Amino acid sequence: MPLQSFRNVFAGNPLNRASDRRMDAAWVAGKLADEASLAVAVWNGKVLVEKGGSGTQVSYIPAKMADDLAAGPERLLFMGLWNDTAVFAIDFEGPADPVDGPLEGLGRFEELRGIALELPDQEAAIAATAKQMFEWRRRHRFCAACGQPSESADGGWKRKCPACDTEHFPRTDPVVIMLAIHGERCMLGRQAAWPKGMFSALAGFLEPGESIEEACARELFEEAALEAVNVRYHSTQPWPYPSSLMIGLHADVASDQAHPDQTELSEVRWFTKAEARDLLAGKLAGAFAPPRLAIAHQLIRAWSEA
Repeated sequence: MPLQSFRNVFAGNPLNRASDRRMDAAWVAGKLADEASLAVAVWNGKVLVEKGGSGTQVSYIPAKMADDLAAGPERLLFMGLWNDTAVFAIDFEGPADPVDGPLEGLGRFEELRGIALELPDQEAAIAATAKQMFEWRRRHRFCAACGQPSESADGGWKRKCPACDTEHFPRTDPVVIMLAIHGERCMLGRQAAWPKGMFSALAGFLEPGESIEEACARELFEEAALEAVNVRYHSTQPWPYPSSLMIGLHADVASDQAHPDQTELSEVRWFTKAEARDLLAGKLAGAFAPPRLAIAHQLIRAWSEA
């Protein structure tokens, strides 16, 4: 039964992760050799896609081909099972586009952020998982305990140091992102580096020893001098840039006296519900919202349409 909750882009991975089978190297090898098994190809963070009958879709390659091209487990990831079909991913690196070589004629590599809304929701989630896992691999090639090179294990979901036996697991960085609300208005901010006119919800990383609600209150106070009095959960979004989990919140604040800190925020602005709806629709002069891809867009929409 599907979860009865709001689902953001990059959520909703349909695969059975079969995490209990990852440790069985012989089983994983058998699935790699199975002619029915498939693989997602990633090159420097870009995903191999093609035009299908209903638009852009992931271009799957045979898992056996991926295994041959990977030449070992380091660049392979067992992603899970789609019904009885095993799905893997392969990571290509370097300046040479694989479609000019071994993957010629099988599609094109595209930045996931640019095509996520064109992909079927489930395929966007699968591609995001592969991208995030390979980003983790690239950033954690060496053991944090002793500094020696680590090795891929458990179908790519773990790295183990052969020198000291330390095990390393993928990391997810929690981020609170919140829409500040006072009465019938919400507050959005902008950073100086953003495109002119773009306003978004405030966000920040959760710190050790901090609850989600405490992180929300701290970020609102630090960035806009606002006091949070009530925090409500909306939804979460896996965000593979490189490995965040965006925790979407609505936060009631004590006053509308917001002041940007001029470090994180250069400007803040209050919007009525009607103005927020126009902002989302691109009809508000001089201002625009993040795209539908972003959880900030969904936080604004949920509040403005309530």
